[in-house]
Amino acid sequence: MGTGPARAGALPRPRPWAASSWKTLRPAGSETRLQAGVGYGNTLSCIRTVYKKESVFGFFKGMSFPLASIAVYNSVVFGVFSNTQRFLSQHHSREPEAGPPHTLSDLLLASMVAGVVSVGLGTPVDLIKIRLQMQTQPFRETSLSLKPRAVALGEQPAYQGPVHCIATIVRTEGLAGLYRGAGAMMLRDVPGYCLYFIPYVFLTDWITPEACADPSPYAVWLAGGVAGAISWGTATPMDVVKSRLQADGVYLNKYKGVLDCISQSYQKEGLKVFFRGITVNAVRGFPMSAAMFLGYELSLRAIRGDYPVTSP
Repeated sequence: MGTGPARAGALPRPRPWAASSWKTLRPAGSETRLQAGVGYGNTLSCIRTVYKKESVFGFFKGMSFPLASIAVYNSVVFGVFSNTQRFLSQHHSREPEAGPPHTLSDLLLASMVAGVVSVGLGTPVDLIKIRLQMQTQPFRETSLSLKPRAVALGEQPAYQGPVHCIATIVRTEGLAGLYRGAGAMMLRDVPGYCLYFIPYVFLTDWITPEACADPSPYAVWLAGGVAGAISWGTATPMDVVKSRLQADGVYLNKYKGVLDCISQSYQKEGLKVFFRGITVNAVRGFPMSAAMFLGYELSLRAIRGDYPVTSP
């Protein structure tokens, strides 16, 4: 199904992976609080509690910093993916301009490189977002040996905004503090990008008839939605660990690292804790990714018109 080289006179299929991140900007208040907060029984309980205490703005708490950085993040990460995949394809092809077929090894390696780069760029962004979201959550001291680092519940919030949050973290934890949870994010993003780009590429190739140069809007919508649901659903366990590690430090420090976080979480809450927020992730993953890919593909075709479509 449509995986061979581009046919003569036909437009090569647009490269889909420059669309937007599988972990792209979204209202994540309920997901983060479900994974790292306390006192929430389920998704609906979390939504009701956040809305009751903080109104609708609570679902967008901590989003100003991601909003300001998402364009740069996507440009760099997906530029790395696209150029890596193109380099590998041309390296293995005797006729680079003929549009070599997608190979699993090339897509896998390009996805892994993009995942590594995303950690370097995205860890501080996620950290600031999560810290700002979690500073309003109920504080529960789990051990007498753990002392609150910030003010107690009901007083002045620990952070007054993104800039103050960054300054506070650098002052108290050093520059390395901005990369708290980077190990867990690496374990989430590297396989996450693989399970985002690879299913999308092969699904669009499989759905699109051989006679068609480009995938139809329906194929793009369906493949993008399935890829989003798969990637977010499978990434949930490490997303829980990452969120807990990054939320750790608002009021106290409980975890020594990834393994310690996994161990403590499992001992206290069982295996099910690693699947907190999976419903939110999977349900939002399909329409969000489907809309992103469809919007990207249609916009690209409208902008480029009848000109040959090349890799970004």
